[in-house]
Amino acid sequence: MTSAAAELPGATTIDERAVRRIAARAATEVAGVERDVQVSAQVIGAGATLRVRLPIRYPLPVARVTDECRAHLIARTEELTGLAVPQVDIEVSALVPEPPERRVR
Repeated sequence: MTSAAAELPGATTIDERAVRRIAARAATEVAGVERDVQVSAQVIGAGATLRVRLPIRYPLPVARVTDECRAHLIARTEELTGLAVPQVDIEVSALVPEPPERRVR
């Protein structure tokens, strides 16, 4: 027995803008990544490549944060869009210092 969805013709397409927004949101889910993430996406067929500019909280290890972010972006983008993500290029756009501790007098 086949399902009704299998019998319907057509294909679902996902706009690059939607992929950009999903990836930008997913990047902020990684510890050490600040809010001002910029993403460009290129969707070709059933795959997407991402170029990401990340502001990273200083003094966290940059390599660790970018590796975690790359893995998270691949997993979340594939999960939410169904597109394969074979490539994620990351550029660190800024090192953002932690705010100084406030002292109460």
